[in-house]
Amino acid sequence: MDDEKHGPASRPAPDPAARPVARRGIWGWMLFDWAQQPFHTLVITFVFAPYFAAAVAPDAARGQELWGYATGIGGLLIALSSPVLGAIADASGPRKPWVFVFSIIGVIGCWMLWYATPGMGDLTFVLIAIALAVFGMEFAAVFNNAMMPDLVPRSELGRLSGSAWGLGYVGGLISLVLVLGFMSASPESGRTMLGFEPIFGLDPLSREGDRASGPLTALWYVIFALPMFLFTPDIPRKAARAGAIRRGLDNLVATLRRLPGEKSYFGFLMSSMFYRDALNALYAFGGIYAAGVLGWSIIQIGIFGILANITGALGAWIGGRADQRYGPKVVVTWSILILILCCVLVISTTQTQVLFVTVAAEAGASSLPDIVFYTAGALIGSAGGSIQAASRTLLVDQVERDRVTEAFGLYALSGKATTFIGPLAIAFATAFFASEVFGFTTQEAQRLGVTPIIVLFVIGLVLLPLVKTRYYATEAAAG
Repeated sequence: MDDEKHGPASRPAPDPAARPVARRGIWGWMLFDWAQQPFHTLVITFVFAPYFAAAVAPDAARGQELWGYATGIGGLLIALSSPVLGAIADASGPRKPWVFVFSIIGVIGCWMLWYATPGMGDLTFVLIAIALAVFGMEFAAVFNNAMMPDLVPRSELGRLSGSAWGLGYVGGLISLVLVLGFMSASPESGRTMLGFEPIFGLDPLSREGDRASGPLTALWYVIFALPMFLFTPDIPRKAARAGAIRRGLDNLVATLRRLPGEKSYFGFLMSSMFYRDALNALYAFGGIYAAGVLGWSIIQIGIFGILANITGALGAWIGGRADQRYGPKVVVTWSILILILCCVLVISTTQTQVLFVTVAAEAGASSLPDIVFYTAGALIGSAGGSIQAASRTLLVDQVERDRVTEAFGLYALSGKATTFIGPLAIAFATAFFASEVFGFTTQEAQRLGVTPIIVLFVIGLVLLPLVKTRYYATEAAAG
């Protein structure tokens, strides 16, 4: 138990809070998650991405392909450069200047999405905007995450990360309700999901409500990221920039050389690579699965997204408290187990079946499949929120404080470098089961096609025992 308690450095972690941080500084840092979550909720998942595929691109298949290229390029740029810039930032000191630069890039990219009009001919401008938005927003998060260990003692990191992530989900929920309920309207009815005419005179025919999700995300980010820049303390500059670049690169090279020998650190990066890829695939294909297998409408999928954001906020908050009491590794483990259970629920549910047992003679005869799928969505949101918050804390346990930005850079690299595994595995599995060899129906092939997600979660769970944490509830009691 001792090696598990003290972690990869084989000694208790130093108290990162050398001086108390004012409450407004901590809240400023937490509000960054609130500021950034609409980018993931509105642009990447529920509003702009479906609009782009359905109305901007020539057809849905081509839209999905182009969206993959744009977000993939943005992710690739992050994967290639985040460890390098993270190491340089550790060597130079402050993180806020990096957050500021990448925030500008992300805000400009989001604002440019307004010009993605339905059926536009040349999509180059929009694809560049999408790539810039992904690159800027996600890179800003790398450096903001690196500020976390300097705000509170180690015993409070789990609660801080969970509360911030939960706050982010609340922000995503409010922004989603705002767009779906008051801005985004059906071109046919001219009404929003709540039955209102779009505010600000937004034109449903030209899909201005969907396009406005980009500028809204940009404005939301600027307003709510401001407290972090004003009130959250940053570490002082360590050296001249030129010397910092050389030292940062040298440190990164040294880290990569010894990384395979750091079993816990390397094990965490590998484990999180698989379970985060599985979680992202589950998020990305949940709506598609619900529409194809259960025949859900856009409104039902929107309700599903709202429910997932609510439970995600609660799950992150509860997971943060569990992290503080039992440690982040326990939270990650139980979250993976819950997510595997959810995948089984999803695969076993159709319009007539629940857990592979027939509950209705025909589609629509029973509401039980919808209830089960909503329940699975709620659990996915809850476990997804807790696992992402706890993963930040568990990563901090793997390195010393002066390497934490580099660590979050490698964390981003491991997450981005394999984001293709989940989607491609689902695509190949779906095509495999849909082939004439098996004779499955389209719905059956779609159900079996998501089984690779379970495999990815299991691989992440199998690798998790390699990971050690420095913190247990006994330390909290002693502190």
